[in-house]
Amino acid sequence: MSQERNGVAAFKGNPLTLVGPGLQVGDQAPDFQLHKNLLEVVSLKDYAGKIKLISVVPSIDTGVCDAQTRRFNEEASSLGENVVIITVSVDLPFAQARWCGAAGVDRVVLLSDYKAHSFGEAYGVYIKELGLDMRSIFVLDSNDKVQYVEYLSEMTEHPNYEQALAAVKGLL
Repeated sequence: MSQERNGVAAFKGNPLTLVGPGLQVGDQAPDFQLHKNLLEVVSLKDYAGKIKLISVVPSIDTGVCDAQTRRFNEEASSLGENVVIITVSVDLPFAQARWCGAAGVDRVVLLSDYKAHSFGEAYGVYIKELGLDMRSIFVLDSNDKVQYVEYLSEMTEHPNYEQALAAVKGLL
């Protein structure tokens, strides 16, 4: 049974239970299995040697999640080829692809945790009550060591974009 963390997250003030460990700076990033589409599954090794900014959103079709993903898409071009920005949600790959096309998002890789929730549980962001992943940011260096982590305590709030981007730029 996975670890459960209470009192660390809420949705509009209502407490949520996060499943999985609370990762910290210096931890080795856990592997994951995420869907790029219905048939293609990717893992951490698919991005080996790159700096990774992993932006986790509950659902791409909500206002804050939309804004968060668009913001990182805008920043992506200034970070160079050695950086990959990944947005993780539990939305189906079809919905992610539709949203990207409609939003003109082309620099962020959207990956789905809909099937096994392996990312959510490995990174401590799976919300037991809602079946979603909690808004959070992880920056991993090229050796997959956690260099920055932000678990938001309120699902409806924006992450600290500047700090996350500063963490990435500090690794360049």
